Amino acid sequence: AAAAAAATAAALSSSTHSSSKDTMADAAASAQQSVMLARVTKVLGRTGNTGNVTQVRVEFMDNDPRSIIRNVKGPIREGDVLCLLEWEREARRLR
Repeated sequence: AAAAAAATAAALSSSTHSSSKDTMADAAASAQQSVMLARVTKVLGRTGNTGNVTQVRVEFMDNDPRSIIRNVKGPIREGDVLCLLEWEREARRLR
């Protein structure tokens, strides 16, 4: 009886584990579909209280010739490619 209970528990845990894997794979696939690639065309300057954020002008890499200004945290230079999860908002210009 103990062996049957152990086998049932193992089967349940493996089926639960595979369904969570499927859910994670679905989430990753949907996240990849909502990503926009943009190339940094110009570094505009540093911003933020301590200067730890850089404002850059990016140009989308799809057929859309549109360019917007974004704030980037971390090292960045012209020619880098950003993976934007949200591409509708534009950062305010530096003062």
